[in-house]
Amino acid sequence: MGSTVQDLLGRLSGRDGEPRRRAWARACAKALGLGGIAVTVHEELVWFSDATSERLEDLQFVLGQGPGLGLDDPADMRQIPDLGELLARRWPQFAPEAAKLGVAALFVWPVRFGAVPVGTLTGYRRTTGALTPRQVSEGRLVADVLAEHVLATWPSTPGATDGPGHAGTVDLHRAEVHQATGVLSVRLGISLPEALDRLRARAHASGRSLTGTARDILRQELPHDAP
Repeated sequence: MGSTVQDLLGRLSGRDGEPRRRAWARACAKALGLGGIAVTVHEELVWFSDATSERLEDLQFVLGQGPGLGLDDPADMRQIPDLGELLARRWPQFAPEAAKLGVAALFVWPVRFGAVPVGTLTGYRRTTGALTPRQVSEGRLVADVLAEHVLATWPSTPGATDGPGHAGTVDLHRAEVHQATGVLSVRLGISLPEALDRLRARAHASGRSLTGTARDILRQELPHDAP
């Protein structure tokens, strides 16, 4: 028998390394009846259970559209039980990309610190259908507990990392994206927002992840005049 959400929350520890955190996220997704979950705080992807969850968050960040964006109400929870025509009209670029990943349904809870929304917990399914009231309630509980956990282990000083993309007990998976944005800004003599736009465009055009594209730039695999 699998672990319950309450069991998993009781075993949450700030001392766990990334493999154990990833395993915890997979078990939590399963307990919620989801294929995978990802947590984003302050636009930083800090936790995800699998490659599909990571890619979904990456797509939202690259395309600037998706169900996890614009979720401003702390009491709001967004259910998309069927990735269908309505979703395609609302997010015309994101929806087909998500469908290519085999995603059929998406669910987003606000991650809150007190009453202030600071991020999202996003789950997906490969089959259509709404969550049960219990799953919705347990997802909200997970989001609230993770908010406290992630913010309590957030790096207090810049550069306090354990390696690329890591900071103490929080994994900052977009750290390399920010670094590559700065490199492009200097190379091309452009502003940081424009450099980030070019990085996003490059990733989307190539079909690669944003992090992978950023690593290319940091390894100087791209010519200096490339976006």
